[in-house]
Amino acid sequence: MNRRILEAVLILALAAVPASAFAGPVTVSGGWFRALPANLPSGGYFTLLNNGPTEIALTGAASPACETLMLHESETMNGMAQMTDVKSILVVPGATLKFAPGGYHLMCMHPTPEMKPGATVFVTLQFLGGKAVTVPFAVKNAKGQ
Repeated sequence: MNRRILEAVLILALAAVPASAFAGPVTVSGGWFRALPANLPSGGYFTLLNNGPTEIALTGAASPACETLMLHESETMNGMAQMTDVKSILVVPGATLKFAPGGYHLMCMHPTPEMKPGATVFVTLQFLGGKAVTVPFAVKNAKGQ
């Protein structure tokens, strides 16, 4: 099936879940990327809610709109801002974890031409134990609009 047709089918299928997607006890909502010019890395943000009775671990992410998509955390140490690669993020039962500028985020390295403001791209979040959920992410401009 043509990739564009497949993407259109996925967008229509996910339209029934306008703001969130569910993977068992996990709710993912508000997904978006900040697209930057000149093929610079794009930051991805969303909210993750653990509705289940046990701790979950987010272990990775993937998207056809990114050559590589990594879990990152921004921190300020000794007055210096730095980003670090994160192997997994634990979310206790009932907790909400916000991926936002200045904290946890997805880092899209070498974004494809699909990563342009106004577009929707798909991200698959991977969890310990092999579970995964694919969710739509809006692509916004550098100002987050």
